[in-house]
Amino acid sequence: MNEKFGCESCNISDNYGLLYVNECNDGIVGKEFKIKANPQYQTVQPGMEYLMEPKPIFDNPNYKGSGKLKDKVAIITGGDSGIGRAVAVYFAKEGAKIVIVYYNEHIDAEYTKQYIESLGSECLLISGDLKNPNFCQMVIRNTVDKFGKVDILVNNAGVQFQQKRLEDISNEQFDYTMKSNIYSMFYLTKAALPYMSNGSIINTTSITTFQGEPELIDYVTSKGAIVGFTRALANNLAQKNIRVNAVAPGVFWTALQPSCWMPNKIPTLGSDSDMRRAADTYEIAPIYVYLASDDASYTTGQVFHINGGQYKG
Repeated sequence: MNEKFGCESCNISDNYGLLYVNECNDGIVGKEFKIKANPQYQTVQPGMEYLMEPKPIFDNPNYKGSGKLKDKVAIITGGDSGIGRAVAVYFAKEGAKIVIVYYNEHIDAEYTKQYIESLGSECLLISGDLKNPNFCQMVIRNTVDKFGKVDILVNNAGVQFQQKRLEDISNEQFDYTMKSNIYSMFYLTKAALPYMSNGSIINTTSITTFQGEPELIDYVTSKGAIVGFTRALANNLAQKNIRVNAVAPGVFWTALQPSCWMPNKIPTLGSDSDMRRAADTYEIAPIYVYLASDDASYTTGQVFHINGGQYKG
């Protein structure tokens, strides 16, 4: 759907805050953008994909795998939904065996498992709290017991909470965000490394790190830490033939959005990008395939920006 807000002929009553005075100060104009979804809100983090309307599009039927990840074993945190689900599906199309680590989104996780198995791949679900280092060690043990190795680790799970001022961020929220988004990545990567060789680690950071989103201060801080973690770890592991890279998504239609933003923010998602829309998760999955595969054999320590032109990195 393509609508222009702030245009008198459109007769639209709610402009979702996208009206502004132009540089000539001669009236109100509006941005033209594509609405992905109407206002909605979820009260739990990191959100449930099955409750979203419309549902994110996580698979492009025109994408045909070519065996780039044949017989590889990939662990994907937050793989039950959102970007993680799309990555899991594309990895499966490329021949990988999939381990999905998730918190408590059981309906989403079971759906993703069934979808992956319909593609002819294997999928192991592991539910628990990645903030707990003992759970992270259990994830690796279960993976090795099931598949015998770890080739690819995608650190993707995370949470974000909208707060308008630093003073509104409680110490408990800051601690929770940091532990969910960066401590968990440290714990799981540390547990996985003894079982990895000639492998690939892919960390999900965010466009907000590079733009400094003012209402996600603790989230931005954690995602900035991921960039540093990625670059330092890449240098540390290069001689061990383990590549470490990061992907910085722009605005993608995932359950993280309605579980974070106030409802009227939802229709404006992606309106600041050059493409004037939010993206579906299938549009980012191929970069993870590239980084996980031998195609990226000389690529490490990099951050890849997928954001519709909203940030030029």
